[in-house]
Amino acid sequence: MMRQFKIIVEKHPDGYVAYPLGLKGVVVGEGDTYEEALSDVKSAIRFHVEAFGKEVLDVEPPVLEAFVAETRVNV
Repeated sequence: MMRQFKIIVEKHPDGYVAYPLGLKGVVVGEGDTYEEALSDVKSAIRFHVEAFGKEVLDVEPPVLEAFVAETRVNV
């Protein structure tokens, strides 16, 4: 079964971190490049579903869109 996920990819000084939205549990991929992190998170999603079952896909309501925003906070 093919399923589409929205993936957040963050660039850090030491590489990239990627994680999916709309999935129960914690799934993270990483890599030295954007492509490596995306490939790693795809593998991590497959493993997560195999390990915990397709119930991890049953997230309601589903994520329709994802946005990245920036704001200032006085702390």
